[in-house]
Amino acid sequence: MKTAVVICPGRGTYNKAELGYLARHFPDAGLLAAFDAQREAAGQETLTALDSAERFSLAKHTRGDNASGLIYAATLGDFLAIDREEIEIVAVTGNSMGWYSALGCARALSAEDGFTVANTMGTLMQQALIGGQLVHPFLGDDWRPDPARKAELLALVANIDARTDHVLALSIDLGGMLVLAGDEAGLKAFEAAVEPVEGRFPMRLGNHAAFHTHLQQPVAEQGRAALSPDLFGQPDLPLIDGRGAIWWPRATDAVVLRDYTLGHQVVESYDFTRAVTIAAHEFAPDLFIVTGPGTTLGGAVAQALVLADWRGMGSKADFRARQEAEPLLVAMGMEEQRARATGQ
Repeated sequence: MKTAVVICPGRGTYNKAELGYLARHFPDAGLLAAFDAQREAAGQETLTALDSAERFSLAKHTRGDNASGLIYAATLGDFLAIDREEIEIVAVTGNSMGWYSALGCARALSAEDGFTVANTMGTLMQQALIGGQLVHPFLGDDWRPDPARKAELLALVANIDARTDHVLALSIDLGGMLVLAGDEAGLKAFEAAVEPVEGRFPMRLGNHAAFHTHLQQPVAEQGRAALSPDLFGQPDLPLIDGRGAIWWPRATDAVVLRDYTLGHQVVESYDFTRAVTIAAHEFAPDLFIVTGPGTTLGGAVAQALVLADWRGMGSKADFRARQEAEPLLVAMGMEEQRARATGQ
């Protein structure tokens, strides 16, 4: 039996190629119906209707009030599809919104309560839509660690944030990428100050607010008002959060877990790189399984492992050689890799 850390993706992962993902992969029709019932009760279009639409709509499917529910359901469905007779899941983590999915997978929230949290927070963020996000790389094509370049970019971010009427901060430390968030003035100043990379970076993220910054304080407050403390409980599996802290089964204070989830996690930087590093060093799994939807998070996981010098990997070439010899990373959103997790 192989051991695995499961990693749940965040916003921006349900795109055109993922249309129909729930129809293809979600294993529990009754549970999906329960999610749909929650949406209907809130006056929202059901996940089934969104997922079975004739064509993908960037304006509709990537909105926070739709994307969060779709991504949570796709993630949980993939988690439930993992072959537990062949794979022992030793810990769960996630990127950004993927933290809510991780809570559901680890059963710190029931499947339905996890959906309530993800859908509620996604809806509140969409209603407020405070600020925006962009992404910019600091690693070169070879993925060799470049702490000086990272420090230079973060110093620029701090400089811009210190200007009058400018807000800019590190939103997510995402492998070889920095996800930055702020107001329009802050984002524009960064875009004007850096040399373009590959003709596409810095890249604005559509329908994304200034997640993981103090600008989201009103959303955090609304989330705490809307979501009962009774939803949160003990996880069945260790959970690694956006600081790299581990929440252990039978040793978690559910009140503190809720406070983190609807507090720090919303308004402070999310260090996904550290979460992956801690997962590797503390649990030393045979596999890192990235659930769907989407296939974009695998690169950030691989980069994080290189930055952590995991098993001597110091570059993209090292990772590829290891992956080809004995796969370390399984992306369930890729059909050719999915069977390694599901056994089907």
